[in-house]
Amino acid sequence: MDSASLALRPCSTSNPLISHGRHFGRTVFVLCNYPSLLTNGILRLEQMEDTPLEDLSADEQREHHVFEQLLDSYPGLLGRLQNGSEEIIHVGELVSKGAAGAQGDDTKMLKSAVLDWIAPKGAAIQPPLHRNSKIDCGFNHQPTGSLLCPAGLDWNNPETRENLQSSEMSVCGDQWPIFLYAHYTYNANDPWCGLLRSRLLVCAYKHVFTCPSSVDKEPKATRSRNARLHGMSLVTIASMAYIATQVQFTLSSSSTFYHSLLDLFEDPDESTEVNELLTWWNRQVFPTSSASKRPISANSALLKIRLKRLAAKQATDLNLL
Repeated sequence: MDSASLALRPCSTSNPLISHGRHFGRTVFVLCNYPSLLTNGILRLEQMEDTPLEDLSADEQREHHVFEQLLDSYPGLLGRLQNGSEEIIHVGELVSKGAAGAQGDDTKMLKSAVLDWIAPKGAAIQPPLHRNSKIDCGFNHQPTGSLLCPAGLDWNNPETRENLQSSEMSVCGDQWPIFLYAHYTYNANDPWCGLLRSRLLVCAYKHVFTCPSSVDKEPKATRSRNARLHGMSLVTIASMAYIATQVQFTLSSSSTFYHSLLDLFEDPDESTEVNELLTWWNRQVFPTSSASKRPISANSALLKIRLKRLAAKQATDLNLL
């Protein structure tokens, strides 16, 4: 079955919690033990009657935030969870089944597509890569190795390349691969420049959330496939991390930086850059969304109205001084 057919295949399960788990994993949090998340969340609700959330560890606060997002996204879920430990485990297993199923489907769907996207235009990857095996991917192959090379390292340096291929140089989760950057270019003086804005990531995102045919077309006003099925009209920070992780797993046999990306996205000190990044992504995937915030055209009536309103407000503020 090719990737397009897999993308069009309906979910084989009818339980709404499994379907919800598929979307929740993609857009909120995927690397999670959901039965444990729900169990700890219910216990923590009781604990928080005496202990504020701020007194908990950073890991506990993140876990509880995910728990609250799951409750908010599925009406009536808290009531079900209050029926006892067996129901908590059952619900957690259903959500987990959905999240794991979506992750597996997306991995299969992206495997061939990513290889097509990274191939030279009008040519095949040389030497050829097996589409059903990763034994010759990773740092062992020139195209995939060059994309997986940590930003700041020079793949064209023979010593660097040899150390990565032999695993003499280990790559940590916070050493992000160059494919995350626009044009695969990293600016050491401005690490935010181009981060998570590569065409490869946009193609993968559209392939999963809109439809495979949208990858090579201009974005449309309509939503389709997974985005439409779940009423999704905005890119989430976790969905960006999810797609980046999926692409890394497609190019190699591991995925290591999901949590480090979320750490960056959730850092209050990085909120300006994160908001700008989300605006950029919404323009690529959901261009009609209000969150896209396209700049106002010069000399337009709207711009003149805004400028007049700003001038009046400034005059009023001066009179108050």
